[in-house]
Amino acid sequence: MPSKSTEPRSIAAQLVLLFTLAAALLLSCALGVFYWIVVQHAFAEDNAVLADRSRAVRAELQEPNGIQAITQELGERRESESMAYWLRIFDATSRTIASTPGMDQLLPSNIFPADAESTTGPQKPRDYRTGRKLFSLVTLTDSINGHAYTIQLAQDRSADEQFRRNFRALLIASIAFGILMSAVIAITVTRRALRPLRKMTAAVARITPTHLNERLSPALWPDEIRPLAVAFDQMLDRLEDSFTRLSQFSADLAHELRTPVGNILGEAQVALTRSRSANDYREVIESSVAECERISGIVDNLLFLARAEASDGQVQSTVFDAREAAERIAAYHRTVADDRQITIQCDGQGKILGDPNLFNRALNNLIENAIRFTPDGGEIRISIAETNGNTTVTVHDTGCGIPSEHLSRVFDRFYRVDPSRNSKGAGLGLSLVKSIVALHHGSVDIDSELGRGTAVTLVLPSRSHQT
Repeated sequence: MPSKSTEPRSIAAQLVLLFTLAAALLLSCALGVFYWIVVQHAFAEDNAVLADRSRAVRAELQEPNGIQAITQELGERRESESMAYWLRIFDATSRTIASTPGMDQLLPSNIFPADAESTTGPQKPRDYRTGRKLFSLVTLTDSINGHAYTIQLAQDRSADEQFRRNFRALLIASIAFGILMSAVIAITVTRRALRPLRKMTAAVARITPTHLNERLSPALWPDEIRPLAVAFDQMLDRLEDSFTRLSQFSADLAHELRTPVGNILGEAQVALTRSRSANDYREVIESSVAECERISGIVDNLLFLARAEASDGQVQSTVFDAREAAERIAAYHRTVADDRQITIQCDGQGKILGDPNLFNRALNNLIENAIRFTPDGGEIRISIAETNGNTTVTVHDTGCGIPSEHLSRVFDRFYRVDPSRNSKGAGLGLSLVKSIVALHHGSVDIDSELGRGTAVTLVLPSRSHQT
C-alpha cells in the first residue's frame, strides 16, 4: 500500500521548536555543570572540615587529661542543643568512656563503618539518614599513651542537604523559566525573521494577469530571500512574454480566420440575393472551397505547432541522404518554377539524423516561400554541406529580400513583412520550420539583403552524432 503523504510542518513552528530545544539543552547542560561543581565543592569542604575535626579529637586525646577534658566538654552539652558534630569514644574493651548526650538513641554505634583509619583520618565517610537529618559517619582508631581508643565521629549535614535541595529547585525553576523565555524569544524572532516572506506573499498576491508588469525588486529584500525574488521576477518576465505572445497570437489568428470566413459569408449572401445560373453557383462554391482549404491549412499548421511544442523533442530519427530528399522536393516544385523561368539547383552532399517527413515539410516551406518572392527568371539554390557532426542545408533565392528590421521576427507566428504581397500565406511557414529544427535539436538562421535575396540555413545533426 502506498504510504500516506505527510503534511509539511510550518517553518515558523520548526524554528521555534528547534530554538527552544537548543536553548533548553544549553541551559540544562550549563546549570547542570554549575550544580555539580557547587555540590562537589560543598562535599569536599564538608569532608575537609570532618577530617580537621577528627585530627583535633586525636590531638586532644594526646594531651594530659585529654579524656577528662573531652568528657567534661560533652557533659556540658544538652540533648536539645543543636550540634554540628557528635562524638563517641570507646576504650580497648569497647566500653564507652565519652559520648555526646543522646547520641545512643540518635546514632547507635552499629551504624558506623567498621573499617577505621588510624593515621590518615577518614577518607570516605558513610552517609546516614534518620528522619529529616543527614549525617556523615567516620570511625577512627588510635593508640595514645599506650591506650587503644576507637572514636566514632558524626557530622550533621542536614543544613547542607537542605541547601542542595533548595539550590536544585532553584536551578530547575531557572531552567523552566529560561525555556519559557526562549520560546517567547524564538516566537518573536521567528515572526520578525519571516516578516519579509509575508510581505513578499502580499506583493506576489497583487500580481494578476492584468498587472504582469509589476516586479518584486530583489534589491529591497534580505540576502536570504533575494534569490527567490530574482526567480520570481524571471518567472514574471517569462509569463509576461508568454501572455503578450498569446494575446498577439489570438489577435492574429482571429484576423487570419476572419478574412476567409468573411469571404465565404459575403459570397454566399450575394449569391442568395437573387436566382443565379448553375455556373454562378459553381463559382461561389469553388471560391468557398478554396477559402475552406485555406482555413484548413491554417488549422493544420497550428495543430502541428502545438504538437511540436508538447512533444518534448521526441522524434523518430533515422539517417537519410539530405541531397536525395532535397532533389525530390525540388523536382516537385520545378513545374511551377518553370512556368516563371525560375531555376532550382541542388549541390553538396550530407546525411541527416532525423525524421525525413519533418525535414521534407520544412524544406518544402522554404522552397515555397522562395518561389513566391523570387521574380520571374530568378534562381533558387539549395546547398548542402556536412561539417563537425552537423549538416547545413541552405536555401538561397534571388528575390527582393527582407528589410533588416524584420529579420528578428520573421519566425514568429502570423508575422508577415508585407501582408499585401503575401496575401496567399498566413505567416506560419517559417514558424513551422523553426519548430521542426528545434525538434531535431538544431538551429535555423536567416540572412537577407534588400534587392539581393534571402538565405535560410538549417543546421541539423548528422550521422556522426550516433558515435
